[in-house]
Amino acid sequence: MSSLAAFKKDFKKLSRPSDAKILQRFFKTGPGEYGEGDIFAGIKVPPCRELAKKYRDLSFNDLQKLLRSPIHEERSIALMILHLRFKKADEVLQTKIYKFYFKNLKSINNWDLVDGSAPYIVGPYLENRDRKILYKLAKSKNLWERRIGMLSTFHFIRQNDFTDALKIAEHLLYDKHDLMHKAMGWMLREIGKRDAVAERKFLSRFAATMPRTALRYAIEKFPETERLKYLKMKT
Repeated sequence: MSSLAAFKKDFKKLSRPSDAKILQRFFKTGPGEYGEGDIFAGIKVPPCRELAKKYRDLSFNDLQKLLRSPIHEERSIALMILHLRFKKADEVLQTKIYKFYFKNLKSINNWDLVDGSAPYIVGPYLENRDRKILYKLAKSKNLWERRIGMLSTFHFIRQNDFTDALKIAEHLLYDKHDLMHKAMGWMLREIGKRDAVAERKFLSRFAATMPRTALRYAIEKFPETERLKYLKMKT
């Protein structure tokens, strides 16, 4: 069993204060921004993934400590470890990981933490189960919970199951946050890669009124003439 103390030593060796400043700007950690107050150590994603692989057998108690850390990369690595374990877990362990994930929702508080975990833990776990929790999340006042609700459907989209993604996208059509516009548009684009008719059917109903950011993400891969057609649609 790996030790948290050994992890911390390796983590510290990889920390780069100069990169931390760049990451804090990139992830909008300033006053009033969506990541306000988040602290970065300055470790980029590839080294974080290597640490996750090396320390994938950390105990749940240690993972709990990492998820409660004020340091962004420690929370990120904990989620990477949960993802790695979930892929090879039996049903009992998958359930434990899923419940542990929801116990720590408050720690999943930036878009990269959501995007790197929800489609790989929440979505797969719910594939053959009741998905009402996703609709509850989509109605949350918390931005990150809403994004989890939307991004979890990415797993279903990959299985050519678009029903929940389209329903949740419709519910979130007029969400006020730009990060939700991007998430919704992204999922619509992923649907379009697999079923162009399904995406265009959705756009024929909502393109005229949906947020422009969401629309641009959704039609990013369309031919230029078709993109312009959708962008010019009005109610």
